[in-house]
Amino acid sequence: MTIFSKIIAGEIPSYAVAENDHFFAFLDIFPLVEGHTLVVPKIEIDRFFDLPDNYLSEMLVFAKPLARAIERSFPCDRCGLSVVGLEVPHAHLHLVPIRSSDDLNFTRGKLSVTPEDLRRAQVKIVAALAQG
Repeated sequence: MTIFSKIIAGEIPSYAVAENDHFFAFLDIFPLVEGHTLVVPKIEIDRFFDLPDNYLSEMLVFAKPLARAIERSFPCDRCGLSVVGLEVPHAHLHLVPIRSSDDLNFTRGKLSVTPEDLRRAQVKIVAALAQG
């Protein structure tokens, strides 16, 4: 069972922002920038492009309102999307508020955030989602 499966099951606490029958979205606790969110399928498959076709398309539809909420919640030019998949053997995508392509540079240092920082970011995204 991956760490993401444990988060989805509620065995590990997270800063959840959205969920449906197939996907779970939560804040990355080692974010590149404030608001960095992970979208994870509830089925445990390692490689992103090994996901069933319906999951691939539904994941983007699930992520679309999240991306818009992130854009409204944090100073950025847009919400970037990245599939890296090397950190955890469970398919996932990163939604990151970006001002430049360097904001999606996963080799640079991550932000040092507190639980309060993550909670504030969570509240912003959830509120923006509620506004539609």
